[in-house]
Amino acid sequence: MGFWSFWVPAAFMTLMVMALIALGFLRGRRLHEDGASREGDGAPAQDKRALRIYADQLREIESDLNRGLVSAEEAERLRTEVSRRLLDADKASKGSGQGPAAAAPSRGMRLAGLALLPLAVGVALGVYLFAGAPHLPDQPLALRHAEAAQTRAERPSQAEMQAAWQADPDRPEPPAPDPELMALIEQLRAAMATRPQDLQGHQLLARNEARIGNHAGAADAQRRVIALRGDEATVTDHVLLAEALIFAAGGLVSAEAERVLDAILRRDPDNQPARYYTGLMFAQTDRPDLTFRIWRQLLIDSDPGAPWVPHLRDTLEGLAEVAGVHRYTLPPVEAMGARGPSAADMAAAMELDDEARAEMIGGMVEGLSARLASQGGSAREWAQLISALTVLGQEDRARAIWGEARTVFADRADDMALIDRAVRQAGLQGASPSEDE
Repeated sequence: MGFWSFWVPAAFMTLMVMALIALGFLRGRRLHEDGASREGDGAPAQDKRALRIYADQLREIESDLNRGLVSAEEAERLRTEVSRRLLDADKASKGSGQGPAAAAPSRGMRLAGLALLPLAVGVALGVYLFAGAPHLPDQPLALRHAEAAQTRAERPSQAEMQAAWQADPDRPEPPAPDPELMALIEQLRAAMATRPQDLQGHQLLARNEARIGNHAGAADAQRRVIALRGDEATVTDHVLLAEALIFAAGGLVSAEAERVLDAILRRDPDNQPARYYTGLMFAQTDRPDLTFRIWRQLLIDSDPGAPWVPHLRDTLEGLAEVAGVHRYTLPPVEAMGARGPSAADMAAAMELDDEARAEMIGGMVEGLSARLASQGGSAREWAQLISALTVLGQEDRARAIWGEARTVFADRADDMALIDRAVRQAGLQGASPSEDE
């Protein structure tokens, strides 16, 4: 929130409150004065005039009695009647609530009320300075996303990140390696410098450089491994390179590491290490909403013993608040890692004979269906269930699941898009789910 967008409305509201309080004090004082001075047009003045009249009548009765103009019995009757009227008038005056005691605030009350005004302003200012950001301009969502994209584009290079990490005085020193191991690694480095085509040698060098904490050296060796493998380089080869680059930069994800992660996810969208590091990259470039979206699903998909799980469980609830997602709760540990049949599972099943394939897929499908019904699950799992049911020839059931998913994920457009994509790929797009329910 910027300066003007906070202080202009705040000043206006403060002045309004001050004016209302001042008007209240003035009105009370005016009522007090009117009750004491008005004689012709207000109930308090009329009541006080009646009191004076009845008092004068009592004095006249006493005077007439003393002069012998009325008897003692007549004087007593008249005194009784006038006294009754006097009491009635006095009660009416007090019951109106407009007397001097009811209408006028005390001096102490007025001073206390006025003292509250600067206190209220001070409290508001303190809360804003603590919880707000008065030095920042207004930041609409589109602007924040644009600035995050700029931050991502202007990251230091991998080499710059590595140099900064090496120069960081707080960088923990890796444990001293065994002297014999270091001697072997030195020999291996020298050998690989003269044998650039030795695939196994570079693989061995990459593993051992990582083992002693020389992640920059491990990244160099792993780049060579991938270059030698060419098109046959595996997803694991790329994961090892991404991790070496990130560790060498002190945990930061550079543009080079991001490109490696993108290559992994193009080949294996479910790759868990790549998903974790991609979420980390978005956290480092001011997009906690994307980090939360990636890590929330990753936690559900991960086995409880996966190395990133403790970090996710410690981080996700706080990250949800930052990302604007309220009432998020961590999935129970027993629900983690219970995934349905993957694309690899389905491909393997297609290699079996009809009976074995039906038995294999059927067991996985029923387990997934039961878990989604009792515990719920991710959009990816709903999509997997729809695809698997289609493979089993249970198209009506797949459409029914699709219809149920449209209710479950009605307010989550990205998740529903994933499910609809699975429906199209399964060939169910010709009918609306409502037609089969």
